[in-house]
Amino acid sequence: MFDIGFFELLLVAIVGLLVIGPERLPETIRSVSLWIGRLKRSISATKAELEQQLGTEDIRRQLHNETIMRELKASREEIERVLKDNYVEPVELPDHAHMDEPDTHPSATPDNQQDQPASEANGKANENKAPTTDVQKNND
Repeated sequence: MFDIGFFELLLVAIVGLLVIGPERLPETIRSVSLWIGRLKRSISATKAELEQQLGTEDIRRQLHNETIMRELKASREEIERVLKDNYVEPVELPDHAHMDEPDTHPSATPDNQQDQPASEANGKANENKAPTTDVQKNND
């Protein structure tokens, strides 16, 4: 509150000692201290009563809430701006690029037969069977 340094306090003590005298100085300091304490308590009680009557605590709380809301709004706008600046349009990939693993479904055809017509695929499947001989055909 007051900018009083050590030198100023020493000067006041010397002047007080010369003016009041060494016998009455301790009693005077005690009395002044009591009056200062009473004055401080009275001022703080009056201040608290005025603040209560005016509702300053509610006003402080509301101002604090408004400050927080402004900060949140600014943060949201900043995030939206950064997202908008750094947004990259998704690239449309071809259908085959979306497949992570090969198809394991039993109806799936091997890669070498995938592009061939169904009749050729069946022909190759029949080639994998054991060859029939003329004797077996005649017995049937």
